[in-house]
Amino acid sequence: MVDRALSLLAVFSAERRAVGLAELSRRSGLPRSTTLRLAARLVAWGALERDADGRYVVGLRLFEVASLAPRSHGLREVALPYLEDLHEVTRQHVLLAVRDGSHALLVERLSAHGAVEIAYRVGGRMPLHHTGVGLVLLAHADEEERTTVLGTLGPAATTAPLRRRLADIRQRGVVVFDRSDPAPVASVAAPVRDATGATVAAVSIVVPAGGASPRAYEHVVSATARGVSRGLGPARG
Repeated sequence: MVDRALSLLAVFSAERRAVGLAELSRRSGLPRSTTLRLAARLVAWGALERDADGRYVVGLRLFEVASLAPRSHGLREVALPYLEDLHEVTRQHVLLAVRDGSHALLVERLSAHGAVEIAYRVGGRMPLHHTGVGLVLLAHADEEERTTVLGTLGPAATTAPLRRRLADIRQRGVVVFDRSDPAPVASVAAPVRDATGATVAAVSIVVPAGGASPRAYEHVVSATARGVSRGLGPARG
């Protein structure tokens, strides 16, 4: 039953926030009667709710439970004052992300009114190899995990430039990444480390392309990441 209930929740995404019973049944692969019964149980618990049109949407109870996740809650609590300072100084998008498998998971975002358009949202996933925070997290992942992710992107010859870039990120401690979708932007990102020295998150700002050189933000982003790292506990050794 747990697996079936999870299959219903897995239907929801950023692009599919409200789902009717028929679609919920079809996308989960469960019979309509089973879907109706399980959805009713999830509504009663608060994992799902019904909107004005009778469609199912994710319930606030899931948000309450997810907010207790130690990898995001404790980190976010420590990081938020530093992120707010960075946001106040730069007036740009400020992101905090952790690695979850082959993706970066966004756990905090601060945005100024009128800042350049971005598609990132709290709780959203971003490809490791195609975002600033993702590149930082991939660069500092264990060699085995890094090799696994790179293996999904193509043969070694194809990923050789990316491997070299990841090595450069480990050496420099910061990355500047340019992208054009949904708007031309540049991301400046740096690693956050815990008391053991392991990279547990990445901080970045996202600035519009064509403005001030992204390199000008490297120092302040790196300083923010170091501040969060100190807040997580003194480094050992």
